[in-house]
Amino acid sequence: MSEDVRRVRRALLSVYDKTGLVELARSLRHSGVELISSGSTAAALQAEGIEVTPVADVTGFPEMLDGRVKTLHPRIHAGILADRRKASHLAQLEEHGIQPIDLVVGNLYPFRETVGSGAEPDEVVEQIDIGGPSLVRAAAKNFESVGVVVSPARYGAVAEEIRARGGLTRETRSALAAEAFGHTAAYDLAVATWFASQEPGESGDAGESRLPAFVGLALFKAGDLRYGENPHQRGGLYEEAGGHGVLGGAEVLQGKEMSFNNWLDLWAAYALAARFEGLAAVIVKHNNPCGAALGSTLADAYERAFASDTISAFGGVVAFNREADEDAAKAMMNVFTEVVVAPSFDPRALDVFAQKQNLRVVRAPIPTFGGLDVRPIPGGALVQDPDRPEHRRDQWKVVSSREPTEDEWRDLGVAWTVAAHVKSNAIVFVRDGATVGIGAGQMSRVDSSVLAVRKAGDRAKGAAIASDAFLPFPDALEVAADAGVTAVVHPGGSVRDGDVLSAAEARGMTVVVTARRHFRH
Repeated sequence: MSEDVRRVRRALLSVYDKTGLVELARSLRHSGVELISSGSTAAALQAEGIEVTPVADVTGFPEMLDGRVKTLHPRIHAGILADRRKASHLAQLEEHGIQPIDLVVGNLYPFRETVGSGAEPDEVVEQIDIGGPSLVRAAAKNFESVGVVVSPARYGAVAEEIRARGGLTRETRSALAAEAFGHTAAYDLAVATWFASQEPGESGDAGESRLPAFVGLALFKAGDLRYGENPHQRGGLYEEAGGHGVLGGAEVLQGKEMSFNNWLDLWAAYALAARFEGLAAVIVKHNNPCGAALGSTLADAYERAFASDTISAFGGVVAFNREADEDAAKAMMNVFTEVVVAPSFDPRALDVFAQKQNLRVVRAPIPTFGGLDVRPIPGGALVQDPDRPEHRRDQWKVVSSREPTEDEWRDLGVAWTVAAHVKSNAIVFVRDGATVGIGAGQMSRVDSSVLAVRKAGDRAKGAAIASDAFLPFPDALEVAADAGVTAVVHPGGSVRDGDVLSAAEARGMTVVVTARRHFRH
């Protein structure tokens, strides 16, 4: 046997997730491996007629404290941690009559799933695994001598390598150890995060609960991407440990491989589409919406969103907030689109999309907006609550002498929702429930207004305007008013609010103040 291969004669199996367990155990036994196990794992194997040595027979102690203590014993941990390259370690094992353990197969109690079920704290605490992480970490630390497997997806390859070679290579043991430490790290992170969330928050200056003292994020690579934002940058897609997958379990149903930028734009489009209650379509280009609209059908909504900026929509990402039907798919067919995303797709829509083999079609659950917004920076991160741009007409204040008409109220609501998803400084024009001009990411708010007017053209007449932050001067409003805009919504709060209102009154405009800003940096 190669010196690189460590023979597997004895294995300890202790798993919560029994997927593939019986098949693995049978394969190991056929390879002559002695099996040790405890609790439900031993019971599952014995029920299948597989020979297994109970842990209690190895340690000389029964399981204790409702199963909290099973494997925490020197006869187990010394057997795992003994470095086979050190004669002194082997001599100590022989002195105390301890047999080495060459393979540990373990996964942990369902802590994250228990938290997600809304269980009471006592039940959650019972799902904090102690023995399992200890076994896994011990085996991973001693990877030069021991193999460790935490994922059922690995069982087949591990069993085959042991069958073919009698043991595991150093390369395999090292890769398994890296996976094991990631497994326990993510588990500990979930436990620490839950405990931090249970602590009563300190009262901040505004009398609100402060953010938790600990924030962690565990990510595992779902796959490599061709590159990052640019070809010279590496790129990969990662998913949260214990979660449902990227974007809640997004599935790419057809098309070319998704790129780094495709994923970014898909999220930007879908996050905005999800904000609307009515049938909506959103088109995003370079992480900014270039069109968004409500419609009587999804096809109608798409056509109105596309009309907002027919040039920028080329090569964009489209999001629908309902099942995409055949008419919606046909409406898109004459426009080059990178990605389309929706919660589901009618089979006839998929048939239409199949005519464009490079079009990426992605099915994903409608986004939710819980948790925290974490933005890494070198040496740390910025953490905040996620922004929630609510259209709350009952909480907004009309400060002009003229009340908005019902059509203006609708357009103000749509414009305000879209503006919260546009890079600051953001100015959004909406008419008849559809964007007609968007000014994004300018250093000066009046420049954003100028851009929006240029995009809107004659469609600015009778439109509503939303500004993501207060209007510091009347100029941005005056540019919009000169183009024909009749209604304005902005947070207010500027020392020149009176000047802005006076300019609006002079032009017969209606002005609504929300008292809430929506910067998007």
